[in-house]
Amino acid sequence: MANLNIDSVKDRTFDAIVIGSGMSGGWAAKEFTDKGLKTLVLERGRDVKHLKDYPTTNLYPWEFPHHGVLPDDVQKANPIVNRCYAFGEDAAHFFVKDAEHPYVQEKPFDWIRGYQTGGKSLLWARQTQRWSDFDFEGPARDGFAVDWPIRYADIAPWYSYVEKFAGISGNRDGIPELPDGEFLPAFPLNAVETFFSNHVKKTYKNRHVISARCAHLSKPNQIHLDQGRGQCQERTLCQRGCPFGGYFSANSSTIPWALKSGHCTLRPHSVVESIIYDEKKGKATGVRVIDANTKEAIEYYANVIFVNAAALNSNLILLNSTSGRFPNGLGNDSGTLGKYVAFHNYSAHINAEYDGAKEWTTDGRNPAGGGYIPRFRNVYKQETNFLRGYAAGFSAYRWQQNSSDGIGQDLKNNLVKKDLSGWHVGSHMMGETIPKETNYVALDKSLKDPWGIPQLKISVDYDDNDEKMKKDYVEQMTEMFTSAGFTNIKASTDHRAPGLDIHEMGGVRMGNDPKTSMLDKWHRLHACKNVYVTDGASMTSTSCQNPSLTYMAFTARAVDHAIGEMKKGNV
Repeated sequence: MANLNIDSVKDRTFDAIVIGSGMSGGWAAKEFTDKGLKTLVLERGRDVKHLKDYPTTNLYPWEFPHHGVLPDDVQKANPIVNRCYAFGEDAAHFFVKDAEHPYVQEKPFDWIRGYQTGGKSLLWARQTQRWSDFDFEGPARDGFAVDWPIRYADIAPWYSYVEKFAGISGNRDGIPELPDGEFLPAFPLNAVETFFSNHVKKTYKNRHVISARCAHLSKPNQIHLDQGRGQCQERTLCQRGCPFGGYFSANSSTIPWALKSGHCTLRPHSVVESIIYDEKKGKATGVRVIDANTKEAIEYYANVIFVNAAALNSNLILLNSTSGRFPNGLGNDSGTLGKYVAFHNYSAHINAEYDGAKEWTTDGRNPAGGGYIPRFRNVYKQETNFLRGYAAGFSAYRWQQNSSDGIGQDLKNNLVKKDLSGWHVGSHMMGETIPKETNYVALDKSLKDPWGIPQLKISVDYDDNDEKMKKDYVEQMTEMFTSAGFTNIKASTDHRAPGLDIHEMGGVRMGNDPKTSMLDKWHRLHACKNVYVTDGASMTSTSCQNPSLTYMAFTARAVDHAIGEMKKGNV
Protein backbone atom coordinates (compact mmCIF):
# COMPACT_ATOMS: atom_id res chain seq x y z
CA MET A 1 0.00 0.00 0.00
CA ALA A 2 2.86 2.38 0.84
CA ASN A 3 4.42 1.81 -2.58
CA LEU A 4 1.08 2.38 -4.27
CA ASN A 5 0.69 5.64 -2.39
CA ILE A 6 4.20 6.77 -3.36
CA ASP A 7 3.53 5.92 -6.99
CA SER A 8 0.24 7.81 -6.89
CA VAL A 9 1.92 10.95 -5.56
CA LYS A 10 4.70 10.56 -8.13
CA ASP A 11 2.13 10.34 -10.93
CA ARG A 12 0.57 13.55 -9.66
CA THR A 13 3.85 15.47 -9.37
CA PHE A 14 5.04 17.87 -12.07
CA ASP A 15 7.70 20.52 -12.57
CA ALA A 16 5.05 23.18 -13.11
CA ILE A 17 1.30 23.50 -12.77
CA VAL A 18 -0.64 26.01 -14.87
CA ILE A 19 -4.17 26.86 -13.72
CA GLY A 20 -6.17 27.76 -16.82
CA SER A 21 -5.68 27.03 -20.51
CA GLY A 22 -6.75 30.34 -22.04
CA MET A 23 -4.88 33.34 -23.34
CA SER A 24 -2.18 33.50 -20.66
CA GLY A 25 -2.35 29.90 -19.44
CA GLY A 26 -1.71 28.65 -22.96
CA TRP A 27 1.42 30.78 -23.12
CA ALA A 28 2.64 29.47 -19.76
CA ALA A 29 2.15 25.91 -21.01
CA LYS A 30 4.03 26.62 -24.24
CA GLU A 31 6.96 28.30 -22.50
CA PHE A 32 7.42 25.66 -19.82
CA THR A 33 7.20 22.75 -22.24
CA ASP A 34 9.52 24.44 -24.74
CA LYS A 35 12.15 24.19 -22.02
CA GLY A 36 11.38 20.52 -21.41
CA LEU A 37 9.57 20.92 -18.09
CA LYS A 38 6.90 18.40 -17.18
CA THR A 39 3.82 20.60 -17.06
CA LEU A 40 0.24 20.03 -15.91
CA VAL A 41 -2.43 22.33 -17.32
CA LEU A 42 -5.66 22.36 -15.33
CA GLU A 43 -8.81 23.47 -17.15
CA ARG A 44 -12.09 23.67 -15.27
CA GLY A 45 -14.19 23.21 -18.41
CA ARG A 46 -14.38 20.61 -21.15
CA ASP A 47 -11.68 19.93 -23.69
CA VAL A 48 -12.11 21.74 -27.01
CA LYS A 49 -9.69 20.64 -29.70
CA HIS A 50 -8.82 22.80 -32.69
CA LEU A 51 -10.86 21.87 -35.79
CA LYS A 52 -12.53 18.85 -34.15
CA ASP A 53 -14.69 20.77 -31.69
CA TYR A 54 -15.92 23.75 -33.73
CA PRO A 55 -19.38 22.37 -34.61
CA THR A 56 -20.75 25.51 -36.29
CA THR A 57 -17.66 26.85 -38.02
CA ASN A 58 -18.67 25.91 -41.57
CA LEU A 59 -22.45 26.14 -41.32
CA TYR A 60 -24.40 28.36 -43.69
CA PRO A 61 -26.97 30.74 -42.17
CA TRP A 62 -29.89 28.56 -43.29
CA GLU A 63 -28.37 25.50 -41.60
CA PHE A 64 -29.00 26.93 -38.12
CA PRO A 65 -32.34 25.78 -36.70
CA HIS A 66 -33.21 29.32 -35.64
CA HIS A 67 -31.24 31.20 -38.32
CA GLY A 68 -28.58 32.19 -35.81
CA VAL A 69 -30.92 33.60 -33.16
CA LEU A 70 -31.16 31.75 -29.86
CA PRO A 71 -34.63 30.61 -28.81
CA ASP A 72 -36.51 32.96 -26.52
CA ASP A 73 -36.43 30.55 -23.59
CA VAL A 74 -32.62 30.33 -23.79
CA GLN A 75 -32.30 34.11 -23.85
CA LYS A 76 -34.67 34.54 -20.91
CA ALA A 77 -32.80 31.89 -18.91
CA ASN A 78 -29.50 33.73 -19.49
CA PRO A 79 -30.10 37.47 -19.05
CA ILE A 80 -26.45 38.14 -18.17
CA VAL A 81 -24.56 36.32 -20.92
CA ASN A 82 -27.32 37.16 -23.42
CA ARG A 83 -26.17 40.78 -23.25
CA CYS A 84 -22.86 39.75 -24.85
CA TYR A 85 -22.87 40.47 -28.60
CA ALA A 86 -21.28 37.12 -29.50
CA PHE A 87 -23.77 34.97 -27.57
CA GLY A 88 -25.71 33.62 -30.52
CA GLU A 89 -26.73 30.28 -31.94
CA ASP A 90 -23.33 29.89 -33.60
CA ALA A 91 -21.21 30.32 -30.45
CA ALA A 92 -23.42 29.81 -27.38
CA HIS A 93 -21.66 26.50 -26.68
CA PHE A 94 -18.46 28.41 -25.85
CA PHE A 95 -20.09 30.53 -23.14
CA VAL A 96 -20.86 29.76 -19.50
CA LYS A 97 -24.63 29.92 -19.01
CA ASP A 98 -25.92 32.00 -16.11
CA ALA A 99 -26.95 29.04 -13.93
CA GLU A 100 -23.80 26.99 -14.48
CA HIS A 101 -21.47 28.94 -12.18
CA PRO A 102 -23.50 31.25 -9.93
CA TYR A 103 -22.04 34.35 -8.30
CA VAL A 104 -23.30 37.12 -6.02
CA GLN A 105 -23.84 40.59 -7.48
CA GLU A 106 -23.53 42.98 -4.57
CA LYS A 107 -23.66 45.55 -7.37
CA PRO A 108 -24.73 44.69 -10.94
CA PHE A 109 -21.88 43.03 -12.82
CA ASP A 110 -22.07 41.01 -16.04
CA TRP A 111 -19.46 38.28 -15.65
CA ILE A 112 -18.90 36.76 -19.12
CA ARG A 113 -16.97 33.49 -19.03
CA GLY A 114 -15.83 30.67 -21.30
CA TYR A 115 -14.99 27.43 -19.53
CA GLN A 116 -13.21 25.15 -21.98
CA THR A 117 -9.73 24.53 -23.32
CA GLY A 118 -8.72 27.90 -24.74
CA GLY A 119 -11.13 29.79 -22.50
CA LYS A 120 -12.22 33.09 -24.00
CA SER A 121 -9.37 33.05 -26.54
CA LEU A 122 -11.96 31.46 -28.84
CA LEU A 123 -14.22 34.47 -28.38
CA TRP A 124 -12.01 37.53 -27.99
CA ALA A 125 -12.13 40.55 -30.30
CA ARG A 126 -8.49 39.87 -31.32
CA GLN A 127 -7.47 43.52 -30.94
CA THR A 128 -3.82 43.85 -29.93
CA GLN A 129 -2.13 47.05 -28.82
CA ARG A 130 1.06 47.48 -26.82
CA TRP A 131 1.24 49.63 -23.73
CA SER A 132 3.73 52.49 -23.52
CA ASP A 133 5.35 54.25 -20.59
CA PHE A 134 2.45 56.71 -20.67
CA ASP A 135 0.39 53.75 -19.43
CA PHE A 136 2.86 52.16 -17.01
CA GLU A 137 3.61 55.57 -15.46
CA GLY A 138 -0.03 56.62 -15.12
CA PRO A 139 -0.50 55.72 -11.44
CA ALA A 140 2.81 57.34 -10.45
CA ARG A 141 1.84 60.56 -12.24
CA ASP A 142 -1.59 61.03 -10.72
CA GLY A 143 -1.27 59.05 -7.48
CA PHE A 144 -4.22 56.72 -8.02
CA ALA A 145 -3.43 53.01 -7.51
CA VAL A 146 0.24 52.20 -6.81
CA ASP A 147 3.23 52.57 -9.06
CA TRP A 148 3.85 49.77 -11.54
CA PRO A 149 7.11 47.94 -10.68
CA ILE A 150 7.93 47.67 -14.39
CA ARG A 151 8.18 50.01 -17.37
CA TYR A 152 7.89 49.60 -21.13
CA ALA A 153 11.58 48.70 -21.49
CA ASP A 154 11.02 45.65 -19.27
CA ILE A 155 8.21 44.30 -21.41
CA ALA A 156 9.10 45.52 -24.93
CA PRO A 157 11.24 42.49 -25.91
CA TRP A 158 8.53 40.17 -24.66
CA TYR A 159 5.91 41.97 -26.73
CA SER A 160 8.12 41.27 -29.75
CA TYR A 161 8.57 37.66 -28.70
CA VAL A 162 4.87 36.85 -28.44
CA GLU A 163 3.87 38.95 -31.46
CA LYS A 164 6.13 36.93 -33.75
CA PHE A 165 4.59 33.66 -32.61
CA ALA A 166 0.97 34.78 -32.37
CA GLY A 167 0.93 36.76 -35.62
CA ILE A 168 -0.18 40.40 -35.35
CA SER A 169 -1.31 42.46 -38.33
CA GLY A 170 -0.76 46.21 -38.33
CA ASN A 171 1.16 49.21 -39.62
CA ARG A 172 4.20 50.86 -38.12
CA ASP A 173 2.49 54.14 -37.32
CA GLY A 174 5.24 55.85 -35.31
CA ILE A 175 2.97 56.92 -32.45
CA PRO A 176 4.85 57.23 -29.12
CA GLU A 177 1.77 56.51 -27.01
CA LEU A 178 1.08 53.32 -29.01
CA PRO A 179 4.42 51.62 -29.71
CA ASP A 180 4.87 49.72 -32.96
CA GLY A 181 5.31 45.97 -32.93
CA GLU A 182 6.39 42.99 -35.02
CA PHE A 183 3.72 43.23 -37.66
CA LEU A 184 2.33 41.24 -40.53
CA PRO A 185 0.69 43.39 -43.24
CA ALA A 186 -2.24 45.43 -41.93
CA PHE A 187 -5.82 45.08 -43.03
CA PRO A 188 -6.37 48.40 -44.81
CA LEU A 189 -8.89 51.09 -44.00
CA ASN A 190 -11.69 51.58 -46.52
CA ALA A 191 -12.29 54.80 -48.44
CA VAL A 192 -14.27 56.68 -45.77
CA GLU A 193 -12.10 55.42 -42.92
CA THR A 194 -9.06 56.65 -44.87
CA PHE A 195 -10.79 60.00 -45.47
CA PHE A 196 -11.43 60.41 -41.75
CA SER A 197 -7.87 59.34 -40.90
CA ASN A 198 -6.43 61.97 -43.24
CA HIS A 199 -8.81 64.62 -41.93
CA VAL A 200 -7.90 63.97 -38.30
CA LYS A 201 -4.19 64.02 -39.10
CA LYS A 202 -4.50 67.42 -40.83
CA THR A 203 -6.87 68.98 -38.31
CA TYR A 204 -5.67 67.81 -34.90
CA LYS A 205 -2.35 67.54 -33.12
CA ASN A 206 -1.47 64.15 -31.62
CA ARG A 207 -4.69 62.50 -32.81
CA HIS A 208 -4.64 59.50 -35.11
CA VAL A 209 -6.97 57.07 -36.86
CA ILE A 210 -5.00 53.96 -37.79
CA SER A 211 -5.72 50.49 -39.10
CA ALA A 212 -6.66 48.41 -36.09
CA ARG A 213 -3.94 46.00 -35.01
CA CYS A 214 -5.24 42.47 -34.69
CA ALA A 215 -4.11 38.89 -34.08
CA HIS A 216 -4.91 37.66 -37.61
CA LEU A 217 -2.54 36.04 -40.09
CA SER A 218 -2.78 38.40 -43.05
CA LYS A 219 0.37 36.78 -44.43
CA PRO A 220 1.61 33.80 -42.39
CA ASN A 221 5.29 33.34 -41.66
CA GLN A 222 6.96 29.95 -41.31
CA ILE A 223 6.47 29.91 -37.54
CA HIS A 224 2.71 30.11 -38.09
CA LEU A 225 2.74 27.35 -40.69
CA ASP A 226 4.75 25.26 -38.23
CA GLN A 227 1.83 25.63 -35.82
CA GLY A 228 -0.51 24.21 -38.47
CA ARG A 229 -2.19 27.57 -38.99
CA GLY A 230 -3.08 29.21 -42.28
CA GLN A 231 -3.90 32.61 -43.70
CA CYS A 232 -6.96 34.45 -42.40
CA GLN A 233 -9.80 34.04 -44.91
CA GLU A 234 -11.54 37.22 -43.68
CA ARG A 235 -14.78 35.36 -42.96
CA THR A 236 -15.35 37.30 -39.70
CA LEU A 237 -16.98 34.22 -38.17
CA CYS A 238 -14.23 34.04 -35.56
CA GLN A 239 -16.42 33.36 -32.52
CA ARG A 240 -17.23 29.94 -34.01
CA GLY A 241 -13.59 28.85 -33.86
CA CYS A 242 -11.46 29.23 -36.99
CA PRO A 243 -10.81 26.04 -38.98
CA PHE A 244 -7.86 27.76 -40.68
CA GLY A 245 -6.21 28.95 -37.48
CA GLY A 246 -6.32 32.36 -39.10
CA TYR A 247 -6.56 34.18 -35.78
CA PHE A 248 -4.61 33.48 -32.62
CA SER A 249 -6.27 31.32 -29.99
CA ALA A 250 -4.83 29.00 -27.39
CA ASN A 251 -6.69 26.16 -29.15
CA SER A 252 -5.02 26.69 -32.52
CA SER A 253 -1.61 27.78 -31.27
CA THR A 254 -0.10 27.50 -27.80
CA ILE A 255 -1.96 24.49 -26.37
CA PRO A 256 -1.38 22.13 -29.33
CA TRP A 257 2.22 23.39 -29.47
CA ALA A 258 2.68 22.46 -25.81
CA LEU A 259 0.99 19.07 -26.24
CA LYS A 260 3.14 18.29 -29.27
CA SER A 261 6.26 18.67 -27.10
CA GLY A 262 5.37 15.55 -25.13
CA HIS A 263 5.93 17.42 -21.87
CA CYS A 264 2.36 18.68 -21.32
CA THR A 265 -0.53 16.98 -19.57
CA LEU A 266 -3.87 18.70 -20.09
CA ARG A 267 -6.55 17.83 -17.55
CA PRO A 268 -10.01 19.25 -18.36
CA HIS A 269 -13.01 19.16 -15.99
CA SER A 270 -10.66 20.23 -13.16
CA VAL A 271 -12.07 22.97 -10.94
CA VAL A 272 -9.26 24.33 -8.79
CA GLU A 273 -10.45 24.63 -5.21
CA SER A 274 -7.24 26.04 -3.71
CA ILE A 275 -3.47 26.17 -3.76
CA ILE A 276 -1.77 24.07 -1.10
CA TYR A 277 0.69 25.94 1.12
CA ASP A 278 3.25 24.05 3.21
CA GLU A 279 4.03 26.10 6.31
CA LYS A 280 7.20 24.14 7.13
CA LYS A 281 8.64 24.61 3.66
CA GLY A 282 7.37 28.18 3.41
CA LYS A 283 6.06 27.72 -0.11
CA ALA A 284 3.20 26.35 -2.17
CA THR A 285 3.51 22.66 -2.94
CA GLY A 286 0.52 21.95 -5.14
CA VAL A 287 -3.08 22.46 -6.13
CA ARG A 288 -6.30 20.90 -4.87
CA VAL A 289 -8.80 20.13 -7.63
CA ILE A 290 -12.47 19.14 -7.62
CA ASP A 291 -13.27 16.90 -10.58
CA ALA A 292 -16.15 18.67 -12.30
CA ASN A 293 -17.92 15.40 -13.12
CA THR A 294 -17.29 13.13 -10.12
CA LYS A 295 -16.83 15.88 -7.49
CA GLU A 296 -13.78 13.93 -6.28
CA ALA A 297 -11.02 15.98 -4.61
CA ILE A 298 -7.55 15.37 -6.07
CA GLU A 299 -4.20 16.96 -5.25
CA TYR A 300 -1.40 17.68 -7.72
CA TYR A 301 2.11 18.82 -6.83
CA ALA A 302 4.77 21.00 -8.46
CA ASN A 303 7.73 23.28 -7.74
CA VAL A 304 6.11 26.29 -9.36
CA ILE A 305 2.47 27.26 -9.90
CA PHE A 306 1.09 29.73 -12.44
CA VAL A 307 -2.38 31.12 -11.79
CA ASN A 308 -4.06 31.95 -15.10
CA ALA A 309 -7.71 31.24 -14.40
CA ALA A 310 -8.86 34.67 -15.75
CA ALA A 311 -8.93 37.69 -13.46
CA LEU A 312 -11.89 37.08 -11.17
CA ASN A 313 -11.44 33.32 -10.89
CA SER A 314 -7.76 33.83 -10.09
CA ASN A 315 -8.88 36.10 -7.25
CA LEU A 316 -11.37 33.46 -6.13
CA ILE A 317 -8.71 30.72 -6.01
CA LEU A 318 -6.26 32.80 -3.98
CA LEU A 319 -8.99 34.01 -1.61
CA ASN A 320 -10.01 30.39 -1.02
CA SER A 321 -6.39 29.26 -0.47
CA THR A 322 -6.22 29.78 3.28
CA SER A 323 -3.83 28.36 5.87
CA GLY A 324 -2.47 29.20 9.28
CA ARG A 325 0.12 31.41 7.61
CA PHE A 326 -2.41 33.03 5.25
CA PRO A 327 -5.84 33.09 6.95
CA ASN A 328 -7.15 35.72 4.49
CA GLY A 329 -5.96 34.16 1.27
CA LEU A 330 -2.64 33.03 -0.16
CA GLY A 331 -0.01 35.75 -0.10
CA ASN A 332 -2.43 38.30 1.33
CA ASP A 333 -0.17 39.98 3.88
CA SER A 334 -1.05 43.37 2.41
CA GLY A 335 -4.81 42.92 2.76
CA THR A 336 -5.22 44.02 -0.86
CA LEU A 337 -6.28 40.65 -2.30
CA GLY A 338 -9.57 41.03 -4.15
CA LYS A 339 -9.42 44.83 -3.98
CA TYR A 340 -8.72 47.52 -6.56
CA VAL A 341 -10.59 45.67 -9.28
CA ALA A 342 -11.06 47.72 -12.44
CA PHE A 343 -12.39 47.26 -15.95
CA HIS A 344 -12.94 49.07 -19.24
CA ASN A 345 -15.80 51.46 -19.90
CA TYR A 346 -17.40 50.68 -23.27
CA SER A 347 -20.74 52.33 -22.56
CA ALA A 348 -20.63 55.31 -25.00
CA HIS A 349 -21.16 55.20 -28.76
CA ILE A 350 -21.59 57.67 -31.59
CA ASN A 351 -22.96 57.17 -35.09
CA ALA A 352 -23.37 59.41 -38.12
CA GLU A 353 -23.74 59.47 -41.90
CA TYR A 354 -21.48 60.65 -44.70
CA ASP A 355 -22.76 61.92 -48.03
CA GLY A 356 -19.49 61.62 -49.95
CA ALA A 357 -17.48 58.78 -51.49
CA LYS A 358 -20.54 57.48 -53.36
CA GLU A 359 -18.24 56.02 -56.02
CA TRP A 360 -16.76 53.62 -53.44
CA THR A 361 -18.07 50.57 -51.68
CA THR A 362 -16.41 47.84 -49.66
CA ASP A 363 -15.18 44.52 -50.98
CA GLY A 364 -15.06 41.57 -48.60
CA ARG A 365 -14.80 41.84 -44.83
CA ASN A 366 -12.26 43.31 -42.46
CA PRO A 367 -11.45 41.03 -39.50
CA ALA A 368 -9.65 43.91 -37.79
CA GLY A 369 -12.94 45.79 -37.62
CA GLY A 370 -11.75 49.00 -39.29
CA GLY A 371 -9.91 51.81 -37.55
CA TYR A 372 -8.54 52.50 -34.09
CA ILE A 373 -8.13 55.88 -32.40
CA PRO A 374 -5.36 55.73 -29.78
CA ARG A 375 -5.77 57.64 -26.54
CA PHE A 376 -5.24 61.39 -27.00
CA ARG A 377 -6.47 62.86 -23.69
CA ASN A 378 -4.17 63.43 -20.67
CA VAL A 379 -1.24 61.81 -22.46
CA TYR A 380 1.49 64.46 -22.33
CA LYS A 381 -0.17 66.50 -19.60
CA GLN A 382 -3.28 66.55 -17.43
CA GLU A 383 -5.71 68.59 -19.53
CA THR A 384 -9.20 67.51 -18.45
CA ASN A 385 -11.35 67.28 -15.33
CA PHE A 386 -10.97 63.49 -15.28
CA LEU A 387 -8.01 61.13 -14.83
CA ARG A 388 -6.46 58.93 -17.52
CA GLY A 389 -8.12 58.59 -20.91
CA TYR A 390 -9.88 56.57 -23.58
CA ALA A 391 -9.26 55.02 -26.96
CA ALA A 392 -11.97 54.47 -29.56
CA GLY A 393 -12.90 52.23 -32.42
CA PHE A 394 -13.96 53.73 -35.75
CA SER A 395 -15.54 52.11 -38.78
CA ALA A 396 -17.42 53.10 -41.93
CA TYR A 397 -19.75 50.88 -43.86
CA ARG A 398 -22.57 50.73 -46.40
CA TRP A 399 -24.78 47.87 -47.40
CA GLN A 400 -27.03 46.58 -50.13
CA GLN A 401 -30.68 47.39 -49.62
CA ASN A 402 -33.91 46.70 -51.40
CA SER A 403 -37.54 47.71 -51.09
CA SER A 404 -40.61 45.67 -50.20
CA ASP A 405 -42.97 48.31 -51.59
CA GLY A 406 -45.56 47.54 -54.25
CA ILE A 407 -47.51 44.46 -55.23
CA GLY A 408 -47.24 41.91 -57.99
CA GLN A 409 -44.51 42.58 -60.53
CA ASP A 410 -43.57 45.88 -58.87
CA LEU A 411 -42.89 44.06 -55.60
CA LYS A 412 -40.79 41.42 -57.40
CA ASN A 413 -38.76 44.08 -59.17
CA ASN A 414 -38.16 45.99 -55.93
CA LEU A 415 -37.04 42.86 -54.09
CA VAL A 416 -34.60 41.90 -56.83
CA LYS A 417 -33.15 45.38 -57.24
CA LYS A 418 -30.16 45.96 -54.95
CA ASP A 419 -29.23 49.54 -54.16
CA LEU A 420 -26.36 50.65 -51.98
CA SER A 421 -27.12 52.62 -48.84
CA GLY A 422 -25.21 55.76 -48.06
CA TRP A 423 -22.12 55.61 -45.86
CA HIS A 424 -22.62 55.16 -42.13
CA VAL A 425 -19.85 55.74 -39.60
CA GLY A 426 -19.61 54.66 -36.01
CA SER A 427 -17.34 54.74 -32.99
CA HIS A 428 -17.33 53.22 -29.53
CA MET A 429 -15.45 54.38 -26.48
CA MET A 430 -12.85 52.25 -24.69
CA GLY A 431 -12.22 54.05 -21.41
CA GLU A 432 -9.85 53.37 -18.54
CA THR A 433 -11.37 53.06 -15.09
CA ILE A 434 -9.48 53.87 -11.90
CA PRO A 435 -8.74 51.00 -9.47
CA LYS A 436 -10.38 51.75 -6.13
CA GLU A 437 -10.41 49.88 -2.84
CA THR A 438 -14.21 50.04 -2.89
CA ASN A 439 -14.26 47.99 -6.10
CA TYR A 440 -13.64 44.48 -4.81
CA VAL A 441 -14.44 40.79 -4.97
CA ALA A 442 -14.75 38.53 -1.94
CA LEU A 443 -15.96 35.06 -1.00
CA ASP A 444 -19.58 34.77 0.08
CA LYS A 445 -19.77 33.41 3.61
CA SER A 446 -22.74 31.09 3.03
CA LEU A 447 -23.39 30.41 -0.66
CA LYS A 448 -21.49 27.62 -2.42
CA ASP A 449 -21.17 26.77 -6.10
CA PRO A 450 -21.94 23.29 -7.54
CA TRP A 451 -18.42 22.12 -6.59
CA GLY A 452 -18.69 23.14 -2.94
CA ILE A 453 -16.52 26.22 -3.35
CA PRO A 454 -17.69 29.60 -1.98
CA GLN A 455 -19.41 31.76 -4.54
CA LEU A 456 -17.65 34.94 -5.58
CA LYS A 457 -19.24 38.18 -4.41
CA ILE A 458 -18.64 41.08 -6.81
CA SER A 459 -18.96 44.73 -5.77
CA VAL A 460 -17.76 46.86 -8.69
CA ASP A 461 -19.25 50.06 -10.09
CA TYR A 462 -18.65 53.15 -12.18
CA ASP A 463 -17.76 56.48 -10.58
CA ASP A 464 -17.79 60.21 -11.32
CA ASN A 465 -14.50 59.95 -13.23
CA ASP A 466 -16.15 57.53 -15.65
CA GLU A 467 -19.06 59.89 -16.24
CA LYS A 468 -16.77 62.83 -16.92
CA MET A 469 -14.71 60.72 -19.33
CA LYS A 470 -17.80 59.55 -21.15
CA LYS A 471 -19.03 63.12 -21.54
CA ASP A 472 -15.66 64.17 -22.95
CA TYR A 473 -15.66 61.28 -25.44
CA VAL A 474 -19.05 62.33 -26.78
CA GLU A 475 -17.98 65.99 -27.02
CA GLN A 476 -14.67 65.26 -28.72
CA MET A 477 -16.02 62.69 -31.17
CA THR A 478 -18.97 64.93 -32.04
CA GLU A 479 -16.56 67.74 -32.83
CA MET A 480 -14.33 65.45 -34.90
CA PHE A 481 -17.31 64.03 -36.81
CA THR A 482 -18.72 67.49 -37.44
CA SER A 483 -15.44 68.87 -38.71
CA ALA A 484 -15.16 65.92 -41.09
CA GLY A 485 -18.53 66.72 -42.62
CA PHE A 486 -20.45 63.83 -41.12
CA THR A 487 -24.15 64.46 -40.57
CA ASN A 488 -27.05 63.16 -38.49
CA ILE A 489 -24.65 62.64 -35.58
CA LYS A 490 -26.19 60.69 -32.72
CA ALA A 491 -24.45 59.82 -29.48
CA SER A 492 -25.79 57.22 -27.06
CA THR A 493 -24.97 55.49 -23.82
CA ASP A 494 -26.26 52.02 -23.08
CA HIS A 495 -26.08 52.13 -19.24
CA ARG A 496 -24.53 48.67 -19.20
CA ALA A 497 -23.29 47.17 -15.96
CA PRO A 498 -19.54 46.77 -15.54
CA GLY A 499 -18.20 43.50 -16.89
CA LEU A 500 -19.71 43.46 -20.35
CA ASP A 501 -16.43 44.85 -21.70
CA ILE A 502 -15.00 41.44 -20.58
CA HIS A 503 -11.78 43.20 -19.52
CA GLU A 504 -11.93 42.85 -15.75
CA MET A 505 -8.54 43.41 -14.12
CA GLY A 506 -6.88 43.68 -10.74
CA GLY A 507 -7.37 42.20 -7.30
CA VAL A 508 -3.88 40.65 -7.26
CA ARG A 509 -2.02 43.74 -8.34
CA MET A 510 1.69 44.19 -8.94
CA GLY A 511 3.68 46.75 -6.98
CA ASN A 512 7.04 47.60 -5.45
CA ASP A 513 5.85 47.53 -1.84
CA PRO A 514 4.59 44.24 -0.30
CA LYS A 515 2.52 46.35 2.09
CA THR A 516 0.35 47.71 -0.72
CA SER A 517 0.46 45.04 -3.41
CA MET A 518 0.36 41.29 -3.99
CA LEU A 519 2.95 40.67 -6.73
CA ASP A 520 6.52 41.76 -7.40
CA LYS A 521 7.95 42.88 -10.74
CA TRP A 522 8.18 39.25 -11.89
CA HIS A 523 4.50 38.54 -11.12
CA ARG A 524 5.43 36.45 -8.07
CA LEU A 525 3.46 36.67 -4.86
CA HIS A 526 5.60 38.80 -2.53
CA ALA A 527 4.92 36.34 0.30
CA CYS A 528 5.02 33.06 -1.65
CA LYS A 529 7.78 33.13 -4.22
CA ASN A 530 6.84 30.05 -6.25
CA VAL A 531 3.34 31.22 -7.17
CA TYR A 532 2.97 33.55 -10.17
CA VAL A 533 -0.13 35.36 -11.44
CA THR A 534 0.09 36.68 -15.00
CA ASP A 535 -3.49 37.12 -16.17
CA GLY A 536 -5.74 40.16 -15.72
CA ALA A 537 -5.74 39.79 -11.95
CA SER A 538 -2.15 41.05 -11.86
CA MET A 539 -2.93 44.43 -13.41
CA THR A 540 -2.09 47.48 -11.32
CA SER A 541 -4.06 49.76 -13.65
CA THR A 542 -5.99 49.11 -16.85
CA SER A 543 -5.02 51.78 -19.38
CA CYS A 544 -7.42 51.70 -22.34
CA GLN A 545 -5.77 49.23 -24.71
CA ASN A 546 -7.18 45.76 -25.24
CA PRO A 547 -5.23 43.80 -22.62
CA SER A 548 -4.67 40.29 -24.02
CA LEU A 549 -1.37 41.01 -25.79
CA THR A 550 0.02 42.38 -22.53
CA TYR A 551 -1.07 39.25 -20.63
CA MET A 552 0.76 37.11 -23.18
CA ALA A 553 3.96 39.14 -22.89
CA PHE A 554 3.75 39.18 -19.08
CA THR A 555 3.38 35.39 -19.03
CA ALA A 556 6.31 34.64 -21.33
CA ARG A 557 8.52 36.96 -19.28
CA ALA A 558 7.39 35.45 -15.96
CA VAL A 559 7.96 31.87 -17.11
CA ASP A 560 11.48 32.80 -18.20
CA HIS A 561 12.08 34.18 -14.72
CA ALA A 562 10.53 31.15 -13.01
CA ILE A 563 12.72 28.74 -14.97
CA GLY A 564 15.75 30.79 -14.00
CA GLU A 565 14.77 30.56 -10.33
CA MET A 566 14.25 26.81 -10.64
CA LYS A 567 17.73 26.39 -12.13
CA LYS A 568 19.18 28.36 -9.22
CA GLY A 569 17.33 26.14 -6.75
CA ASN A 570 15.32 29.06 -5.38
CA VAL A 571 11.95 27.34 -5.82
